[in-house]
Amino acid sequence: MNVKLSIFFSLLFLFHKASALNITRVLSAYPDFSHFNTLLTQTNLAGEINSRQTITILAVENSILSPLSGRPLNVLKNILSVHVILDYYDVQKVQKLPNGTAILTTLFQSTGLARGQQGFLNVTDLSTSSVAFGSAVPGSTLGSNLVKSIASQPYNFSILHVSNVIIPQGIDATATSPAPSRGPSASPRVSPTPSVSPNMAPNMSPPVAPPTTSEAPTPSDGTSTAQSPTPVAYAPTADPPTADAPAANTADAPAANAADAPAANAPAADAPPVEDSGSALQIGFNVVYTVMLTTLFLASRN
Repeated sequence: MNVKLSIFFSLLFLFHKASALNITRVLSAYPDFSHFNTLLTQTNLAGEINSRQTITILAVENSILSPLSGRPLNVLKNILSVHVILDYYDVQKVQKLPNGTAILTTLFQSTGLARGQQGFLNVTDLSTSSVAFGSAVPGSTLGSNLVKSIASQPYNFSILHVSNVIIPQGIDATATSPAPSRGPSASPRVSPTPSVSPNMAPNMSPPVAPPTTSEAPTPSDGTSTAQSPTPVAYAPTADPPTADAPAANTADAPAANAADAPAANAPAADAPPVEDSGSALQIGFNVVYTVMLTTLFLASRN
């Protein structure tokens, strides 16, 4: 039993190898496609095609490849990738499209380099019983017609002969590899942040905080203004008089008026003013002095 299984898997492996596509070997039997075959090898597309399980190649004869002359190798690879459809299409299948037309995905679309509809093909069964291929980019024409089938392995690979090269619009601007990293000379320079100089605009300097009430001087009357919502710098001058101002016009008023006030239990008329007692004393002194002078004068006469 084990021997039979080994033989079975060996035959299956050989069948798989025999049925696998070798595009270079197949096209080598057709000299009219030798240039096309050489381009597939130079662009390394031959190996990518052979690694696919299901694929369709639109091959172009040597005499029709003049539009590819002079193009860089990476651009040639992109254009030839558009001629590789990621599905199986033979003559019978393209002639029996459900709606007479279809959009096909190509190998170029899988590279991630396609822009817009560059990675797709439009295939249409024309009313003239011919099938035409063209780029799916809007505004493109169906300029490549199906000629015949070159070779096929049903549902694995199919090679179709088409009349013209299909070149999508703008494909020359694409690249086959990511953009190289910029070196030190190509890297954008970042300007250092300029330091703030003193002569810059006023709005660049930090704002000055208004004076707080805690720094205000204490008024002369001893009351605190810490709770006042208005800054002290703009508060009006305190109403109480200062130390240099006269206190309640005391200079013009009699001192305490204690001498003029009547006694607590005596009538006001019986309380002579203090200045009347001084006058009586002065009068008495004058009288005594006059008497003494008169006496001395009289004594001197005797």
